[in-house]
Amino acid sequence: MGDPVPQLVVDTLPTSPHDAALPDASGSAPTTHAALLAWVRDVQQLTQPADVVWIDGSEEENKRLTDGLVEAGTFVRLNPETFPNSFAAFSDPKDVARVEEQTFICSKDEREAGFTNNWMDPDEMKAKLTGLFTGAMRGRTMYVIPFVMGHLDAEDPKFGVEITDSAYVVTSMRIMATIGSAVLDRMTELGADFVPALHSLGAPLAEGEADVPWPCNDDKWIVHFPEERSIWSYGSGYGGNALLGKKCYALRIASVMAREEGWLAEHMLILKLTSPQDKTYYLSAAFPSACGKTNLALLDPTIEGWKVETLGDDITWMRFGKEGELRAVNPEAGLFGVAPGTGWHTNPNAMRAIAKGNSVFTNVALTDDGGVWWEGMTEEVPAHLTDWQGRDWTPDMDHPAAHPNARFCTPIDQIDMLAEEFNRPDGVELSAILFGGRRKTTIPLVTQSRNWANGIFMGSTLSSETTAAAAGEVGRVRRDPMAMLPFIGYDAGDYLRHWLTLSAAADQSRLPKIFLVNWFRRTASGGFAWPGFGDNSRVLKWVIERLEGTADAVETPIGYVPTGDALDLTGLDMTPAEVEAAVHVDAVEWAQELAGIEEWYGRFGESLPEELKGQLEELKERFHVG
Repeated sequence: MGDPVPQLVVDTLPTSPHDAALPDASGSAPTTHAALLAWVRDVQQLTQPADVVWIDGSEEENKRLTDGLVEAGTFVRLNPETFPNSFAAFSDPKDVARVEEQTFICSKDEREAGFTNNWMDPDEMKAKLTGLFTGAMRGRTMYVIPFVMGHLDAEDPKFGVEITDSAYVVTSMRIMATIGSAVLDRMTELGADFVPALHSLGAPLAEGEADVPWPCNDDKWIVHFPEERSIWSYGSGYGGNALLGKKCYALRIASVMAREEGWLAEHMLILKLTSPQDKTYYLSAAFPSACGKTNLALLDPTIEGWKVETLGDDITWMRFGKEGELRAVNPEAGLFGVAPGTGWHTNPNAMRAIAKGNSVFTNVALTDDGGVWWEGMTEEVPAHLTDWQGRDWTPDMDHPAAHPNARFCTPIDQIDMLAEEFNRPDGVELSAILFGGRRKTTIPLVTQSRNWANGIFMGSTLSSETTAAAAGEVGRVRRDPMAMLPFIGYDAGDYLRHWLTLSAAADQSRLPKIFLVNWFRRTASGGFAWPGFGDNSRVLKWVIERLEGTADAVETPIGYVPTGDALDLTGLDMTPAEVEAAVHVDAVEWAQELAGIEEWYGRFGESLPEELKGQLEELKERFHVG
């Protein structure tokens, strides 16, 4: 697995009067794992915390931490009758989303990072970070969080250890991953490699200095060192930047591991569908953040006889099985969903899970009765709220009550519709893969690819209008290959080649069929061309019927779309003609789209696989574009 511990330059650090007072973390450590003990001691010497706590994952520990967060003003304890054992946190307004411009892949060779990633020489970056982390935890507690992504009893469990000075991170990691003593014991027993993930808020406290409810630093760095499989995160307390088992490990670092070990780490949900004939299918789907991924993962179907269950809403690890089938597993234990747009009328399954409590909400609004609210949660808007910045809010105001990227962090086992297969270490065999973005025009409601390579072409050219999940401009259309643009841990062309070469060795008859979807297409009058939400089950039914060879489709230059009457419209106020409009392929719009794809592919340079160049040329020929 490579070098399991980052090389800290601790022997050249300046001495400090704090050094003599450092607690002995190794002496009280509940493990004999030599590499882990050495790393913890190095980090302790570097960051100089007031105390070191090894996280055991117990209920008692969680109560102690949450009580402390309430006392510090970081957490607001919610009404125990409506939101039991749940808390709301409110971040610094400058710390509300992933900071992609400050996220780096520091491979030894710049070419390895590719054009989609920020890069800096790893030695230069390590020197910069060592300076930032020196004394960064003074006056704070350093928490050591052993965790595993996926199942502890998997054939090849993937371990990590996050060191952080944020109790908010500890309580959130407890929801998002399996953490604590059982993980540490298994790591120790196996002498296992682990991904070292170092995080600091970058807000040391001088003796007697008062703390703030959301400490952070204006200087933020989210850095990955692929060769040594390590993560350093500085300055941010926000989930995607600070919960290092999530995007940083499970996608960026895991994608590097997956390339070397022959699997795929993807930004995808996993669904289980059961037909009226009691036949089961498993689908995965990739969508950029805030484009309906959680809503689809927790779908409530509106067509009779179909049942939907979920295995995950955000990250999927896929391996080819012994018979050449593609198997998928969710490596996470919780949901870290975008709250706005998630509501009782759009996603009741998510809301029922949240209502069971044990959740952490970030940057939502508070109701007067000790609950939380966000735009889209209920059809009726409360008459008065306290907004995410602590201000009085009423419906006539011109700004939202919750931040557009407000989040709920909820245990996945609270979902009533959680499939029992979630507990299978070897995952489930996929029947289909969906790629989808947020586009107002051009992209049809649903398109079936011509074949596997054509499906990878669809995924590689996936485009979506940017959302509030990432810092920066909202509403700009950007290409987002496999919805992985911010998460590929190495060169994007090599990543697409990995998809092609890995699948070439599989049983071709058992490869999942690939579809492109767009729930967000607009009509000429500006309304949505498709009702979405639970009615997306009608599209999934067509997908399954295409797998079975029973659904009609029309061939277009980009692939196969449903005929007007191929979608089940029972009970829906929609006509076949409106379906045809929702799947229409407009040659004028696609002329512009082809130019955009050509420009996008040009950015890959020599690393773009020849097969995908060929796919683009074939598409241009089908549109008669020279």
